[in-house]
Amino acid sequence: MFTQYSAHFKRPMVIIYPGEFHVSSTDIIATVLGSCIAVCIKDMKTGLGGMNHFMLPGDVRSTGIFLSPSAKYGMFAMEQLINELLKKNGSKKDFVAKVFGGGHVLNVRKTDGSVPESNIEFVKAFLAMEQIPVVKQDVGGYTGRKILFFPDTAKVLLKRLESTVDSKIIQAEQSYKSKLFKEKEKLQRTGGDLTLF
Repeated sequence: MFTQYSAHFKRPMVIIYPGEFHVSSTDIIATVLGSCIAVCIKDMKTGLGGMNHFMLPGDVRSTGIFLSPSAKYGMFAMEQLINELLKKNGSKKDFVAKVFGGGHVLNVRKTDGSVPESNIEFVKAFLAMEQIPVVKQDVGGYTGRKILFFPDTAKVLLKRLESTVDSKIIQAEQSYKSKLFKEKEKLQRTGGDLTLF
């Protein structure tokens, strides 16, 4: 996470990276996405909002979408964001979501299936299960996206990027993906499991 002052918008901007999230009522929250997903959640009553940036390592099919070892990464990211909003007096009944990302910009091993589609399918299923309506989405495709989220108004500015435009974020996502694949493989080797509470 990195904070800077935006002279253009005259307020702080918090840039989040893969695996991170931020909640605020005043800061602009920004990220750049490739295959990852960013979910922006706005509490329409309190004015709070937050955004996360996550990826599921590997293919997750709809039949076992919440039981897959891969889904734990998306569930953790979503629960972090929702819990932080709740801690700051948000209420789930007042939440609305906007979903972005899931572009085909990273090289993924064939045995891992389609990470972008898994990410998109997972987040839609998760938000439906939590009864948080998705009011806008821009997912899939073959380009990266730069996202600026304004929590106070729920406005999102989106800029499409060629996959080679911002090589730093693509490298960060590639590194994040590799780390998640290693964690997943270690979990499978050691017989680890996911317990839902």
